[in-house]
Amino acid sequence: MKEFNGFMHGVNIGGWYSQCNHTEERYDNFIKKEDFATIKSWGLDHIRLPIDYELVETADGQKIEKGYERIRQAAKWCAENSLNMILDLHKTCGYSFDAGYKESGFFEDEKLQERFYKLWESLAENFKDVFAGTNNEICFELLNEVTDQAYCKKWNAIARTCIERIRAIAPTTKILVGSYWNNSLASVKDLDQPYDENIVYNFHCYEPLLFTHQGAPWVGPNMNPDFRFPLKSKFADYITKTSEKVGQIGTAFGAFAPDATVDVNYFETIFAEAVKVAEERNVMLYCGEYGTIDKATPEDTLEWYKLISTVFNNHGIGRAAWSFRQMDFGLADARLDEIRPELIKYL
Repeated sequence: MKEFNGFMHGVNIGGWYSQCNHTEERYDNFIKKEDFATIKSWGLDHIRLPIDYELVETADGQKIEKGYERIRQAAKWCAENSLNMILDLHKTCGYSFDAGYKESGFFEDEKLQERFYKLWESLAENFKDVFAGTNNEICFELLNEVTDQAYCKKWNAIARTCIERIRAIAPTTKILVGSYWNNSLASVKDLDQPYDENIVYNFHCYEPLLFTHQGAPWVGPNMNPDFRFPLKSKFADYITKTSEKVGQIGTAFGAFAPDATVDVNYFETIFAEAVKVAEERNVMLYCGEYGTIDKATPEDTLEWYKLISTVFNNHGIGRAAWSFRQMDFGLADARLDEIRPELIKYL
């Protein structure tokens, strides 16, 4: 399988230009120049920079130049620290992975799709050469986490049109495409064949969800904030509690003995199909998000990162952990101070 060179070990900077209140105060203070130096000191080679359309567009689609300048500043800080960048459109007008933002209509409305294409044409024109004169590289990620499987064919068609329009401007910039079910491993197989040699298949992995999202009320109707679940619980308990708290099983724990626990073999098993697809199609495979919620113990967090990192390394899969600061998963947060020197070895 082709490796995504320069994008093997990274971190998301979530909550800065996306999933936020979009105020100048937030933009100015949530992330600072010195944070890029910290990321470099962790031994990482890139950042994934999520942006919402509100950063760069007004409500009626007019360009916000100051938002483009903020992205250029982030790129400058990357270059100063020898970090590459993935520019991820986390929300477009008419669609967000988070229903709470009340964005709707994108997959049904050709005008919203055209606005999406034009936004990407503008982003491509402005940032294809943002690292000119340096050894750094920028990649484009079309859209974060399509949710509904029913959008699969539509999304493949939209993605292809968008890639074609970007290619007229940026013919060799690497472009990341994820599939439905929030970029799940199980949906990688349903992505279209890669458009060209510079396409990257993008997935997210928060498995087992019951562990990585313990106490996160947004994942299911019965997940209460004080629910805790140790990583090394038996799979029989994972099945029971996942059904109870999340409402669906997701990962097929039934493939393992009931008294088995999460180990390297577990991750090898759930990665196997996506790895096979990437190898058959000779396409790069990348995990754009993975991590554990701040309600998990630091010790369990470290063990989970060790296990999943082993499988990333076994198959040469690049990745970016979610997320640098706060956002319920913050790697720089005080709760991880004691284990961070060890943890960063597995990012």
